[in-house]
Amino acid sequence: MNVTVIGAGTMGNGIAHVFAQNGHAVTLVDLDAAALDRARQTIDKNLGRQVKKELLTEEEKGATLDRITPQTDLAEGVSNADLVVEAATENAELKAKIFEQMDENAPAGCILASNTSSISITQIAGATKRPEQVIGMHFFNPVPVMKLVEVVRGLATSDETYETVRQLSEDLGKVPVEVNDAPGFVSNRVLMPMINEAIFCVHEGVATPEAVDTVMKLGMAHPMGPLVLADFIGLDVCLSILEVLHREMGEDKYRPCPLLRKMVAAGHLGRKSGKGFYDYE
Repeated sequence: MNVTVIGAGTMGNGIAHVFAQNGHAVTLVDLDAAALDRARQTIDKNLGRQVKKELLTEEEKGATLDRITPQTDLAEGVSNADLVVEAATENAELKAKIFEQMDENAPAGCILASNTSSISITQIAGATKRPEQVIGMHFFNPVPVMKLVEVVRGLATSDETYETVRQLSEDLGKVPVEVNDAPGFVSNRVLMPMINEAIFCVHEGVATPEAVDTVMKLGMAHPMGPLVLADFIGLDVCLSILEVLHREMGEDKYRPCPLLRKMVAAGHLGRKSGKGFYDYE
């Protein structure tokens, strides 16, 4: 299968890695050539880790990298695709523009998927003339490690599109879970209020980030605390998802904590910026 991934950031390079490792020809599209270079270096490094753990051979690593073709032109990048997975910034207007371009330039039978973590698939599909072939394919970070894929059906998504993506997810070694289109789907509708409440605990002086995370790890058997996880996801991403939930659901329980807004405004975005609730520099 010819797979095109739109966006060479953390999620995009992980999705490209997994498809290429499983034998698919992948075109990785990003307007920024430097981002494509960084993505290739990241994939190379992550494949190297798999070789060290004896999950892959050096030959398989080389073959995986050879299956990934960088591309800065979106129209050209989707022109021969059987499946396109969009993994751009979590912004509804941007995604609508990208899907419009994808729809215009991809072959008629091509499935258009989005890795969005909160934006309506029905809304995204509305930017295309093939809403029955639009679906959510929500991977989790780090993509090569995490097993879950939320497969999100929009209002018009056909059974055939769903079944193709479900089977493909299984072929990638993932566990697909069917979810209907709703703000935040299941994962972020449950996770983000917990992260937000953990941030309120720090904001109100109830406890330090370390204390909050220790309580959740040792008391609730979570593998990592909610604030470490928020730093890992990116505080800007957490804020974007909470804003979608708050706007779409209209309930104050999704209102982003003022401390989260302040940290994002200050550029303290977590691991990717070197500082969030913890220092990574």
